[in-house]
This record gives sequence, structure tokens and C-alpha cells, in this order.
Amino acid sequence: MAWTWRFEKADGTEAGAGTDPEDFSTQGDAESWIGEEWKSLLDCGVDQVTLFEDGAKVYGPMSLHADEGAEAAEA
Repeated sequence: MAWTWRFEKADGTEAGAGTDPEDFSTQGDAESWIGEEWKSLLDCGVDQVTLFEDGAKVYGPMSLHADEGAEAAEA
């Protein structure tokens, strides 16, 4: 099984990520990677990501932008 991320702009079109991660052998590895790299992806113009397992969509799109409502509640 191979787990992969699709990098997208806000409108759902594919975005260049500036990096080409390998396929991940587990969902946990893929999610750990995105947890470490999401800020770099934002800097490259990626707005959201979708996770696939062997080409089948698992979930997404998931925004990489901070939840503005949560930020306002913390202020």
C-alpha cells in the first residue's frame, strides 16, 4: 500500500509543492510528514491537501491555513 498527498490550491487545482515526498508506507507516516511540513507547503502556495491510499481518496481536502475562528477565540 502507498499513501500519497495531493497538494492543492484553494480552488482544488493541483499546486506545486516545491518538494516531492516519497510514497509513505503507512497512513501514520504520511500524517506525521504533513504535520512537520505544512508551513513549508503554505510558503510554496499550497492551500490544502488530500490523502490517497493506492489512488483512492481517504480524506480531504484539508486546509493548511489556521482556523481564523480559533485564533479569534484565543485573542
